[in-house]
Amino acid sequence: MTRDAALAAGLLGLRHGGRRGRWALRECDFSLPAGRICALVGPNGAGKSTLLALAAGLLRPTEGHVTAPERERIGYVAQDKPLHPRLSVADTLRMGRELNPGRWDEAAALRVLADALDPRSLVRNLSGGERTRVALALALGKRPELLLLDEPMADLDPLARHQLMGLLMADAAEHGTTVVMSSHILTELEGACDHLLLLAGGRIRLDGPVDDLLAAHTLLTGPVADLAPHTVVESRTTGRQLTALVRHEGPVEGPWETWEPSLEDLLLAHLRTTEGASA
Repeated sequence: MTRDAALAAGLLGLRHGGRRGRWALRECDFSLPAGRICALVGPNGAGKSTLLALAAGLLRPTEGHVTAPERERIGYVAQDKPLHPRLSVADTLRMGRELNPGRWDEAAALRVLADALDPRSLVRNLSGGERTRVALALALGKRPELLLLDEPMADLDPLARHQLMGLLMADAAEHGTTVVMSSHILTELEGACDHLLLLAGGRIRLDGPVDDLLAAHTLLTGPVADLAPHTVVESRTTGRQLTALVRHEGPVEGPWETWEPSLEDLLLAHLRTTEGASA
């Protein structure tokens, strides 16, 4: 891992079920610079949750390595938001404070909760969205260097999702926190994330700054023609009309109308056809 990287992996792999088991991740290589907001994207079963659990130190790799900060400097919110059901919201925050002496940021935790929850409420009586708030409050109150979020907003209504995303991004910018967030809500990632990791089939297919990846791709439409030497990520032909996303090698010249793709355009094309998605 380079000196300015917050998270890195080298030939990282994890296989479930012994020697004849299925590979959840295989030969993953990447280096995420510190201070980035990274979108971790991929279809169901791609290995996103496995990668986050490995980064959090909760799983041991079968091969290769992952390099991350010490566990006390990592905040991790899993999909199932594991919390002690018999504790109240106030007691849960008190536990976070006592387990993280010298680092706990009570103000940050309370900003996540806002006025949405009664501190006396028991965790077992909370809705899914309320549990999400408590889990995020614990993770942010820990004041981590690296924040790992596995589908963090899935249980929230659109307004709460928008508010909490804004709070997380503002907090990360203020403190220089590196964030890795998996999500199936692509519009949630656009405008919030500046780095991308795309997983498919347990392997890294795209890795890099969002602006660089967008600039390296072109959407085009026009008459059917040879697109060499460019790499065609996805194409479709309707009659004599070609529409394609290409990863270009130099200027895209030809009888086409061209424009830069959006992040959603890029992700959907690579998710539909992963053969062209090698970084």
